[in-house]
Amino acid sequence: MPTFSLPDGVTLHFQESGEGAPVLLLHGLGSSGSDWELVAPRLSAHHRVLVPDARGHGQSDKPAGAYGVALFARDIAALCDGMGLSQVHVVGLSMGGMMGFQLAVDRPDLVRSLTVVNSGPDMVARTLRRKLEFAARLLVLRFLGPRELAKRIAPKLFPKPEQEDLRRRAIESLGANAPDVYLRATRGLAGWSVLDRLKDITCPVLVLHSERDYTPLSTKQAYAGQLADAWLHVLTDSGHAAPVDQPGQVADVVERFLREVESPGRMARPG
Repeated sequence: MPTFSLPDGVTLHFQESGEGAPVLLLHGLGSSGSDWELVAPRLSAHHRVLVPDARGHGQSDKPAGAYGVALFARDIAALCDGMGLSQVHVVGLSMGGMMGFQLAVDRPDLVRSLTVVNSGPDMVARTLRRKLEFAARLLVLRFLGPRELAKRIAPKLFPKPEQEDLRRRAIESLGANAPDVYLRATRGLAGWSVLDRLKDITCPVLVLHSERDYTPLSTKQAYAGQLADAWLHVLTDSGHAAPVDQPGQVADVVERFLREVESPGRMARPG
């Protein structure tokens, strides 16, 4: 697995496959590039696909100190700059989508298009329920550890009886996180927002919403309406971890979106 050393000495691990215009696949909180293992082969048939593990995740280094979306995004930008990449198609799941939004506002020269999967441009808890949910997650992480949190998350990610294997894998993967690192990464998402900068994003944006996602379709419709060039697509029979439970649907719509972004003429919206 290739590695890249950041200016502060932190090493990021990534996977790379295919040739063509670069595509960057960014994973969710507490996970790794394995989020994309069923989608990357499809996209790499016509693109150069990079799948990094963010700082504190997967096989990348897990240094001390505070984590956050802006830091994760700077790391990824440094990786792209170091590899001489520009005009990158950025695709992010959950926390990876937040990183994508951050890259799009901070480095518009780097981002050719943005696809966000079950994500949004902020993590501000505006209701008492949301505040309590986030506080409960932090308490479970701090006092019971990642594995107990994973046991609570997995059934929500994969609720169907036939998804037992996916639930088991999620528990093993999320449960393997170092408690302190996972806690710091989770805290780093709280209060993050680029909502007031959406007007600055001019690249095409594909918003993917799963029918069983944590946040409703109306939430995605609201922020998509503030983007200059946005498309929204609903993934059927899918939960929050769409690239895992519906990799074919995700690959289909992303491939179509990329073809249209790269076409000489202006594109028709993915349906």
